[in-house]
Amino acid sequence: MALNLPDKMNAVGFEAPGGPEVLRIEEVPVPAPGPGQVLVKVAYAGVNRPDVIQRQGHYPPPPGASPIPGLEIAGTVVSLGEGVDERHLERNVCALVTGGGYAQYCLAEAGLCLPVPEGLPLDQAAAIPETLFTVWHNVFERGFARDGERILIHGGTSGIGTTAIQLCKAFGMTVIVTCGGAEKCARAVEIGADHAIDYRSADFVEEVKRITGGKGVHLVLDMVAGDYVARNLKCLAEDGRHVTIAVQGGAKAEIPMWMVMTRRLTLTGSTMRARDVTFKSLVAQEILANVWPMIANGACRPIMDQTFPLAQAAAAHARMEAGSHIGKIVLAVAP
Repeated sequence: MALNLPDKMNAVGFEAPGGPEVLRIEEVPVPAPGPGQVLVKVAYAGVNRPDVIQRQGHYPPPPGASPIPGLEIAGTVVSLGEGVDERHLERNVCALVTGGGYAQYCLAEAGLCLPVPEGLPLDQAAAIPETLFTVWHNVFERGFARDGERILIHGGTSGIGTTAIQLCKAFGMTVIVTCGGAEKCARAVEIGADHAIDYRSADFVEEVKRITGGKGVHLVLDMVAGDYVARNLKCLAEDGRHVTIAVQGGAKAEIPMWMVMTRRLTLTGSTMRARDVTFKSLVAQEILANVWPMIANGACRPIMDQTFPLAQAAAAHARMEAGSHIGKIVLAVAP
């Protein structure tokens, strides 16, 4: 079942990996939804670090995924694949996708579509799925975060960081973040962090020790990896958990295993994009039950940085790479 649709659409692509300037508007066929899928007319698409890494040639889409960048969208369902409830048609949704978001139309699995609550603007809706799925799964499902615990979050003013601050505070945790510069630290505290450490002017290991009275944190959410890992372990309390979600500082780390053993530490991590639909649908159900009421009532909303037209995707990528953004960058695809 579908509304009247064009045969072609505008999308952002690139012929070869490179800097932001390789991104360009291309005309491509409008995709057709398969079993269990919906086609969304995209209003806004979120811009995320994995999009930048894909454009650089270091993060190819998984088999069967669209080569078009973009991992999260918001818009209106305009076509249904086999087996999808007809009530989805013409519904406003935001969705986690494996690719294809930088386009006028995008395929999404019906199980990964979240209903846009009344009063939530579509640009904010598009800024939610990728970071929320990542934070919920890694902090609360893999990291076993609990009320009253202390967490160290690196990249406190990134999309992931701002989402993690709000979610962890909503569930009664003490939040310590690292940021680059006094201005970003101040903004992180405004968003809800209890403590913000400027990693450019202070040793975060010593600062965590000071803030916690030597007790350490129960959980570290790390997107740096590399030589940060050994330093992060020094921040952990006994039985602490270290969760890695990105390797911006390097894919390899030297780990003091004696510390892991004697202090009973747990090291884990994950990537979301290549996981199967069944798994991600279960995460979506957890989010709907535990987080969506806070999204709906406004208690938890994405921190928005800047919106760019789809044709200016290169400028959006350049802003992300410059590292000056606070919160989420989105592309405006349709009026």
